[in-house]
Amino acid sequence: MDIEKYGPWAVIAGGSEGVGAAFAEQLAERGMNLVLLARKEAPLQQTAEKCRAHGVEVRILSVDLLAADALERIRRLTDDLTVGLFIYNAGANTYGHEFVTGDLERFQAVIDLNITVQLKLLQHFGAPMRERRRGGIILVGSLSGFLGSAQISIYSAVKSFCRTFAEGLWLEMRDYDVDVLELVLGLTRTPAMARAGLKMDTPGLLISEPADVATQGLANITNGPVVVVKEFEAAVVKNSGHNRAELLLEAREAAKKLLPPPSQ
Repeated sequence: MDIEKYGPWAVIAGGSEGVGAAFAEQLAERGMNLVLLARKEAPLQQTAEKCRAHGVEVRILSVDLLAADALERIRRLTDDLTVGLFIYNAGANTYGHEFVTGDLERFQAVIDLNITVQLKLLQHFGAPMRERRRGGIILVGSLSGFLGSAQISIYSAVKSFCRTFAEGLWLEMRDYDVDVLELVLGLTRTPAMARAGLKMDTPGLLISEPADVATQGLANITNGPVVVVKEFEAAVVKNSGHNRAELLLEAREAAKKLLPPPSQ
């Protein structure tokens, strides 16, 4: 990681655990100072202490990114810093339900977390990078964005938006020497996935580890606009095929083996 280009500070939204924490620890090992944003205070503190052990400065903020004052609070913490790297890892699905009988406000929260808030923070941290003509942006995407899914149709749709947006942002920023990468994840062994009750021990299940995912992201920051975690490259090729009905039905059957029973 080139501290001269991407430093001296990195901001990680969703930086308390899982892939976000892996990014934080690997950047700290490289000498990058960090700002970690997430809702839960305890995991933030734990990750911050691990990173400080590498001799870097770490600021943390326990914040709900959907709160009306979130950007204001983030600015108070970061406006005195030169942020050369922004990682948005906060777009997990927060609500799964059939659309026509679902709660529109909860669907809106999925849209806002993945699109509205991400765009606000990207513009805030990206504009100074453009002005300085250096920096990097990593957006954590999802394999879900390549294929519609029952129960998470809104989440799949917003992830598709995010990938296409990242491609356009890459085109806009490349003339200013700001690297943009959407790192597409498949199923990854994170605390959030465990809390969701996914059957991670399903035989033959393809799964990534957070540290491996973060390593691939940092190694490929100059290879945008889109890089798929290597374990899932074949799945992206398959899910981009033309026989959409067949692909959708096959994916739905596979998902049933992974998801917990509805009563849970």
